[in-house]
Amino acid sequence: MSDLAKIPATVITGFLGAGKTTLIRHLIESSKGFRLAVIVNEFGDVGVDGEILRTCAIPDCPAENIVELANGCICCTVADDFIPAISALMELDPVPDHILIESSGLALPKPLLKAFDWPAIRSRVTVDGVIALADAEAVAAGRFAPDIGRVNAQRLADDSLDHETPLSEVFEDQIACADIVLLTKPDLAGPEGVAQARTIIERESPRTVPVIEVAEGAVDVQVVLGIGAAAEDDLAARPSHHDGALDHDHEDFDTIVVDVPEAESADDLVERIEVLAREQNILRVKGYVSVRGKPMRLLIQGVGARVRRQFDRAWEPGEDRQGRLVVIAEHDDIDPEAIRSILAPEELVQ
Repeated sequence: MSDLAKIPATVITGFLGAGKTTLIRHLIESSKGFRLAVIVNEFGDVGVDGEILRTCAIPDCPAENIVELANGCICCTVADDFIPAISALMELDPVPDHILIESSGLALPKPLLKAFDWPAIRSRVTVDGVIALADAEAVAAGRFAPDIGRVNAQRLADDSLDHETPLSEVFEDQIACADIVLLTKPDLAGPEGVAQARTIIERESPRTVPVIEVAEGAVDVQVVLGIGAAAEDDLAARPSHHDGALDHDHEDFDTIVVDVPEAESADDLVERIEVLAREQNILRVKGYVSVRGKPMRLLIQGVGARVRRQFDRAWEPGEDRQGRLVVIAEHDDIDPEAIRSILAPEELVQ
């Protein structure tokens, strides 16, 4: 690569559980000699996504090319975390051909794009494109894309009420910033759900962008990399609910880490997470747990009441088999004591 060429970076955004980590894992495994580097932003103190990606590191994307930022939302910690991280990646030898940036599911992409105007990186890195992932089933259900007409009617009836939830604003900002939208889990949504999700996304997007169905992150690398959008120079075409705001925080969301005792079985743990989703209205559960009699570590990825689990690797000799789960919910819904009583009941702790 010429010293005058900019390193392209792709921002991968999308709501919690939409499949961002699965997509990046596929891109790493399909890189075919393309040198990749990855920045992963977690919401919470226990890193899960970064470790998942390190398990599939290859020579063209070794573990040292995968950087995890767990000190908060990447769009709020630009100076403290993001700028140093991307600066370090630019100093790698060999230099990456492409940088993938997985933002937290709660992050707004536009403030991150503005960071690429910083003098330290503007002359060396360009935003090749913004890829937004949207869970087809969730979008079809209208969870993050409210009926604008109905909201406006309610506001006219009572303008003292705030009728838009924080989740809808996050979703809409991610779609508005995207160059491509990947509609994930189309098999769960079905043909009618996929069609409904497409309609909602087209309504929310200020521009005409490709909407592509993707299962298990399997998309051609040439489709999502090499877009050449230079998004940092195109901010006006990517409106945000927070345009003009001085800052952005996540007081609407909260996260706790629960130490989970050894589970009797994977099925028992999944049942408890499903109960948690129904009774506590949580958004996301992810982490690792030990299962009695099993030499492998159990990886948990839950979105609402939908839980995916797999044994990802063997516990190392002498490794602490203490299970830990990150639980994310809207601030008003989170009840730490109730959550711990479900995930780590006293009879199991004892």
